Amino acid sequence: MKPQGYFNAWPEYFHTFADQVGQEPRMRRPKPGPRDITQAEDTLLWLRWLDPADVRLLWLRANRKPWKPICWELGISRATANRRWQYGIAVIVWRLNGKRVPSRRSIDYIVRVAG
Repeated sequence: MKPQGYFNAWPEYFHTFADQVGQEPRMRRPKPGPRDITQAEDTLLWLRWLDPADVRLLWLRANRKPWKPICWELGISRATANRRWQYGIAVIVWRLNGKRVPSRRSIDYIVRVAG
């Protein structure tokens, strides 16, 4: 006796070598070298210049997550998400250029001057 539900009536198919001969090979990314790893670790330190909410947004976009799931996850609109993402990038640009981010200026000013 089996529980009722969804099932698959198709037989399981195993690809043989002859099946795969004409197929295109899948490209793989090369493994990162020591210099690449050091650069990645250095860029992670940049995130401490931002608010935790902005860090989360930048991290999700860096992992190529689409805007719609980001907006659902953070509970913000698409325009707000884009504005906060631009502000986070602008703060990093300001700090990398050796400047202090002005606290009494608007977000639009910081983004406009950085880019």
